[in-house]
Amino acid sequence: MIDYKQLDVWIASKQLANSIYTISKDFPKDEIFGLTQQIRKSAISIPSNIAEGIGRNHLKETTQFLYIARGSLFELETQIYIAFDQGYIDATALEQITDDIEKCKKLLNGFINYYLKKKHEDHTNTKH
Repeated sequence: MIDYKQLDVWIASKQLANSIYTISKDFPKDEIFGLTQQIRKSAISIPSNIAEGIGRNHLKETTQFLYIARGSLFELETQIYIAFDQGYIDATALEQITDDIEKCKKLLNGFINYYLKKKHEDHTNTKH
């Protein structure tokens, strides 16, 4: 079984979640049950679903959880743009976070492709 804590994709997404917590501390107090909570939930969902998928130790289930993590990553990206539009973060923070999101997208897409290839190889090998 893979140790998810050693995966670049998990490490990067955990760092992203921590960055989101840091920047969202400065959001208006009236957003605590709105955007602040939602943006943090999305950010936490990414490394959590990667870990859960690996923990399932089954190709189909792992891939499903990786797709959920990717969906949360896109959700987070949208929320970051809304935070910027609302003036909760500045252009520098927006650029840093979107760069981190792009890095996570690339790592996660690569990891999903690895599992899809592995699933295809297992499926092909069982036919012979």
